[in-house]
Amino acid sequence: MKKQVMAALAAVTAGTMLFGTAAAVMADDEKLVVYGIYKAGDQSWFIDEGAAAKAAVEELGGEFIYVDAKMSPEEYLKDIDNAIANKASGIVTCIPDQTLSQATIDKVTEAGIPIVAADDALQDTDGNKLAPWVGINAYVIGEANGAWLADYAKENDLIGKEDVGLLIMTMDTVSSCVPRAEGEFAKFTELCPDFSTDNIFYADYDGTTDKGNTASAAVFTANPQIKTWLVTGANEEGTIGACRALETAGLDADACVVGLGAYMAKDEWNDKGAEGTCMKAAAYFSSDSVGRGSVDVLMQIINGEEPAMETAVDAIVVTPETYKEVMGAAAE
Repeated sequence: MKKQVMAALAAVTAGTMLFGTAAAVMADDEKLVVYGIYKAGDQSWFIDEGAAAKAAVEELGGEFIYVDAKMSPEEYLKDIDNAIANKASGIVTCIPDQTLSQATIDKVTEAGIPIVAADDALQDTDGNKLAPWVGINAYVIGEANGAWLADYAKENDLIGKEDVGLLIMTMDTVSSCVPRAEGEFAKFTELCPDFSTDNIFYADYDGTTDKGNTASAAVFTANPQIKTWLVTGANEEGTIGACRALETAGLDADACVVGLGAYMAKDEWNDKGAEGTCMKAAAYFSSDSVGRGSVDVLMQIINGEEPAMETAVDAIVVTPETYKEVMGAAAE
């Protein structure tokens, strides 16, 4: 698959121009040191994204310091302070709590250090971006999952049946995740207008596999009338959690789960084969594109350029039959 990264200029406000005050062209003899501060640094997505960012920085002769904020706002602010104290050339970050966006911008602006948001935006209370952002084309990717599930439901004669349910797993407090669920719902209901909205359920979680398991299991338990579940969600961890919950409930044989990322779906297929898991498909988007893209945007700022405020990565839905060809080495 050709990895397509498309840049779209957002409206520029006084808030979104804050990143410009931190930009400074590096001296020829100044060492490039980039901090990558990620909200959940132990998750596969961020590990892979960080590895791509590290490779990009090292190719420029610089040093990349990977930091796990451990989903802790307090730890995250300490990490930002540490990067500033160590005179980082720049920071790429996925923030654990977007209400800390302005505090983050205030800190790095005062220190004169440029910053780029990866995955989750640094934004104000109105949703305006305060720094350039690199991430996935969330709504469109959600639509892709919704369309795939709609086709699956039609092909398997699951429309109009009272014992068939759709579960959309959400992360309503994360701005980059909300459009994913909106796209999934919109496209599925557009293509399956006869699917009862009474049989569409939601489970909100925090992005981890454990909480995805717990949240989805609660929905499955509360709705014993549903015998066949279609499931999609806001990230890969949540949908894997749903797979485990379906297995525990004995509902996995007839279920269809569509992941979002494919970086854990490929492990399901590698380890269990197509018939050994209810994970039937996943939207694949490249952590390499986001990781390298965030460094590319950061370097534009460091070099005194003005990058696009939004750089979005597209996806393609893969299945056990197509994932190796599409994902290449990422499928291993």
